[in-house]
Amino acid sequence: MKSRVFHEADVPPGALKGEKVAVLGYGIQGCAQACNLRDSGVDVLVGNRDDEYRQRAVDDGFGVFGLAEAVRRCSISILLLPDEVQPELFPRQVATGLAAGKGVVFAHGFALRYGLVAPPPEVDVLLLAPRMPGQYLRQRYLVGWGVPAFVSVEQDASGRGWTRLLGLAQALGITRCAAIEVSAAMETELDHFSEHFTYPVIFRTLEVAFEALTAAGYPAEAALMELHGSGEIGQVLLTAAQEGLFDMLDSHASPACLAGIAHHWESSPASEAELRLRIGNVLQQIQDGSFARHLLEQSAAGYPERKKWRHSRSSALARSEENLRKMLHDLRAGMN
Repeated sequence: MKSRVFHEADVPPGALKGEKVAVLGYGIQGCAQACNLRDSGVDVLVGNRDDEYRQRAVDDGFGVFGLAEAVRRCSISILLLPDEVQPELFPRQVATGLAAGKGVVFAHGFALRYGLVAPPPEVDVLLLAPRMPGQYLRQRYLVGWGVPAFVSVEQDASGRGWTRLLGLAQALGITRCAAIEVSAAMETELDHFSEHFTYPVIFRTLEVAFEALTAAGYPAEAALMELHGSGEIGQVLLTAAQEGLFDMLDSHASPACLAGIAHHWESSPASEAELRLRIGNVLQQIQDGSFARHLLEQSAAGYPERKKWRHSRSSALARSEENLRKMLHDLRAGMN
């Protein structure tokens, strides 16, 4: 199965001519998307409740309205509100302003995948899901580049769904990199897989490794710098994205490094059978909706599981990270 990919040359001229865009939510993604759209010449306003994000949008020079009014005023609305609140807010403050011919854009397919919202049949339903946080979407735009994104037209009521979608992708800087067609359902499942399997494996492994090394007598800051504090692992993963996982190893790893990786490949962090069992369990919970129900239950209860997890984190690791950052005072500047 091969996805379609769109770049700058695939965007129809004047794709957003006559369109007015509402960015709903001025948080991590909302701020970046609104600023990129404006800098690309798009007529854009912000929809946000009366909180610190609303004031930030005002300070940044945007016209700011309540969600419902922003949707009413615009032909396209980009929904950048948390997944957990969309089922409640969508029917009351978004759908009410979606007249025939308008479009609504989701930055994550969660609410669509699990049937938590029901967009009117007479509007375009689009997916535009950047694969990086808003900070990088904005930074890369400003230097003439972009981040990749998953895109799809889930419902093309106007007949202009793809034109609108590619116009937005271009205005955000995404087609400078790549807009890859993937359904909202697949985007949701892939995104959750990273969050439920890949990230826990990486971060939990780093935490356990830090605890084991310090218990074995290694200085905390030295252990931490070797694990991830120097930024080496981030650079390795970035290079792997650019060159390919195994090509990067062959090109940049020393013979001793390659020997160590090869020696422990089958058992780290677990056997292949154990990993595949874990992957199967994670995918089942994503695909059958178990995690979606769990997320909504956690949201309604005030996220007790997340609070418990926060309290269980290694305080020694956090203190050592702070100490190491002071030692490497120019690390952040050098990586930005």
